[in-house]
Amino acid sequence: MGTGFCVALPTGVALPQPDRPECRRMRTVTDWLGEYGASHTNPTNKAIHWLCVPPIVLAVLGLLWSTPVPAAFAAISPWLNWATLAAAAALTYYFALSPALALGVLFAFLILLVITQQLATLPWPLWVTSVTIFVIAWVGQFIGHAIEGKRPSFFKDMQFLLIGPLWLVAAAYRKFSVPY
Repeated sequence: MGTGFCVALPTGVALPQPDRPECRRMRTVTDWLGEYGASHTNPTNKAIHWLCVPPIVLAVLGLLWSTPVPAAFAAISPWLNWATLAAAAALTYYFALSPALALGVLFAFLILLVITQQLATLPWPLWVTSVTIFVIAWVGQFIGHAIEGKRPSFFKDMQFLLIGPLWLVAAAYRKFSVPY
């Protein structure tokens, strides 16, 4: 009984109860975007998100790019690093939600990764630039949510940190009537 499964089949395979939290279906892209959008209805907050979410993603990629990698990674390519691996993992998740939106995020990630690579050539450490961008952009995000009067979605579920970029791509797709 403690496994979260209540129906045992003769073969020893257990079926989950659909009404239990651990047995719910994976949320659809519509579910995620709808719930995220509910706390992003104020036009000023939306504009702030357009200004702040891409720099936050850039900053996270920069921090990951700054993290030392095993020598085997570096020997293969400077592009084989924690930033590109994290981007690949995020894209896998996005493809599971919506292949069309994942392609839009892929395009954005490529641009952000090229910018990250260029920021790494500055005469000071990339992590300093990334932390500065991260802090300033998050201050903007919290100002936007103060204006909105609603807490950021990630306070409810950390996965919403991945949904922010997808929400922007979905908004762009809707503006240009691109199905997803």
